[in-house]
Amino acid sequence: MYLVSIFLLRVSLGWLFLYAGLSKVFDPSWSAAPYLLNAKTFPEFFAFFARPDILPFTNFLNEWGLTLIGISLLLGIFVRLGSVAGLVLMGLYYFPALNGAFPNPHSFVVDEHVIYALVFLVLAAVRAGRVAGLESWCSRLPICNRFPRLRVLLG
Repeated sequence: MYLVSIFLLRVSLGWLFLYAGLSKVFDPSWSAAPYLLNAKTFPEFFAFFARPDILPFTNFLNEWGLTLIGISLLLGIFVRLGSVAGLVLMGLYYFPALNGAFPNPHSFVVDEHVIYALVFLVLAAVRAGRVAGLESWCSRLPICNRFPRLRVLLG
């Protein structure tokens, strides 16, 4: 049951992130600017990423970061790397919305971004890509024997 739970957790979070990323990639009107410019915590920091010369890069990283994290989790490859990226992204989503100790009107300190971040920690810690994912197969490839650091990325 443990392995099934890890697999379902990884795949469901992967689908959530893949869909979130692709919905932004295929929507030419989408921009991170409104979210960044309404930051309640560290507003100057987040406004920097909404500057006209920086915003295209911010949008690109957001769209494709979500998409690649989703693919990583769905396929079960580079899950540790994807989990670290997801953890960072969740921090970047959490702090702009944080108003004192309230990330939203119905939460105190903990909201969905904190929960997702904790799930990423769990997925990285339990080597979730090895549970019905491509990491088991990839870790046995000759390239992983020649470059042992790849095993660290793979998990």
